[in-house]
Amino acid sequence: MRIINYAIITRWRTILRAAALFSMPFGTASAQIAKYNKGLEQLFTAPLSYVTHYIDEAPDIDGNINERSWEKARWTTEFTDIEGTKKPKPYLDTRVKILWDKNYLYIAAELQEPHVWANVKNHDEVVFYDNDFEVFIDPDNNTHQYFEIEVNALNTIFDLFLPKTYRSNSGALIPWDARGIKSAIRVNGTLNNPQDTDMGWTVEMAVPFSCISIGNDTVVPREGSLWRLNFSRVEWDTKSSGGSYVKVKDEHGKIKPENNWVWSPQGVVNMHYPERWGYLSFTRKDEHDAFILPYSEKQRQYLWLAYYRQKEYYRKYKKYSSSLSELGLPGSAIMIDGKSNKLVSEATSKQFTVTISSPGTPSLSIDDEGLVQNL
Repeated sequence: MRIINYAIITRWRTILRAAALFSMPFGTASAQIAKYNKGLEQLFTAPLSYVTHYIDEAPDIDGNINERSWEKARWTTEFTDIEGTKKPKPYLDTRVKILWDKNYLYIAAELQEPHVWANVKNHDEVVFYDNDFEVFIDPDNNTHQYFEIEVNALNTIFDLFLPKTYRSNSGALIPWDARGIKSAIRVNGTLNNPQDTDMGWTVEMAVPFSCISIGNDTVVPREGSLWRLNFSRVEWDTKSSGGSYVKVKDEHGKIKPENNWVWSPQGVVNMHYPERWGYLSFTRKDEHDAFILPYSEKQRQYLWLAYYRQKEYYRKYKKYSSSLSELGLPGSAIMIDGKSNKLVSEATSKQFTVTISSPGTPSLSIDDEGLVQNL
């Protein structure tokens, strides 16, 4: 669900294997959690991952993603439907590369498109009313205080800061700007001309770490830093009419819903489930080992299972449950990588906190707003 302006827009928003990208299972946690996630399986598929390399020579942000700087980065896998294998494979290809240095996160995207068009020209207009490319970034992996940046083929930027997800009764801070962002578009064809066939368009972007850091100090990733990140592509079905592009309507005269294609499948038609985004790992090494899911991420799966079950319970009974067994969940004997874990739930009728702990590791908690914290 994307709520862009309370007074104007309330809307449900839908928003192989590459050598540097791995779809990692959740290990022993995955096999055990499958006993308890019936009906929620689509929310427990393994997110994709990408290891991004440090560069000394920054790319020129001009829309040309074939320059030497980008040779160090590998392509992601092609985008899939937002719901994953539940829906057909997208009929147009999309892929991304990522690099970083001490100042910026660099993103290059290649979008196959036989008819490149765009109409939105003003900053912070609703860019996804056009075909667009979108970036979602949660640097501290707690599903709160995250960032969204959208761009169309005119290089119009729509950037938002979200203090928490829409499902937690939050809105977006649209006046926030990704100050210092650099972006460029290159169209392989002609823009807004239905009379010819294009090859597609490319996006090149440099996102300053300073504009996506919370607090006074800029937080620059370190070796092994782990972020949550996803990319989305909105693609409207269009046809040529009167020398321009118009959106296709259904049999009832309503504009058909947009296609939503993403890098790491959400499992739900909603980009604002940050816990479903992919993993972005940072390295300064020329070579790197395969991405290994941290132990704490496997623990988090049980916290999210408790969260989803609590929300189901609340929809049914208008209160939260203080009993894990009432939610169909185990309290102890949760084995993750051979270590025993324990779940503890505390709840009132309107709030809850669930904690997972294991000897020798920091405890983690989740609350009714989906905030995940290290204790």
